[in-house]
Amino acid sequence: MPVPFETALAFVSTALLLALAPGPDNLFVLIQSALKGPVKGVVVTLGLCTGLIFHTGAVALGVAAIFQTSELAFTGLKFLGAAYLFYLAYGALRAGPETLADGDGVPGEYGRLYLRGIVMNITNPKVAIFFLAFLPQFTAPDRGGMAAQMFALGGLFILSAFVAFSGIALAAGAIRRWLGRSDRVQVMLNRIAGLVFIALAVKLATAQR
Repeated sequence: MPVPFETALAFVSTALLLALAPGPDNLFVLIQSALKGPVKGVVVTLGLCTGLIFHTGAVALGVAAIFQTSELAFTGLKFLGAAYLFYLAYGALRAGPETLADGDGVPGEYGRLYLRGIVMNITNPKVAIFFLAFLPQFTAPDRGGMAAQMFALGGLFILSAFVAFSGIALAAGAIRRWLGRSDRVQVMLNRIAGLVFIALAVKLATAQR
């Protein structure tokens, strides 16, 4: 077994706390869920968790170390992520009120939200470096291959993040019902979302390794 039960329990407990701590990903889920509904928030969560699969593989295969040692790679990816966040901010600041009936949406919207979650997560090099620092703390050479342990821990982290983020998405349903009664409130939340995206973009663009 790559990860003993006691180690897995400690890891999952820590991962849940980290997933619930305010950060770019769970704020993103909260905003999208409040604006578009909890189901679409879960779709965004699936995208974010798919991005975590990429980061898990990067750590297990040693690719993530590039972002820790190469200033060019780190800077390039962080500016790409910041540009994407500015793009989301632009869309949010321009958005008007929407019809918030359950099941609303246009064809392909779920796919776009899923892809948005993937891009949001993959283009943040801080996630790769966090995984590179966090996952090895729960590994041990005497338990077999390090790559297998990394993938097992990454899977547990992804499961923990999915549970935590999905809970945030479902809780945001109450906000959505309140939004449905006021176009002004919807527009206001879009503006707040835009400002949050700008703040996250600036934070990412100025991040240091």
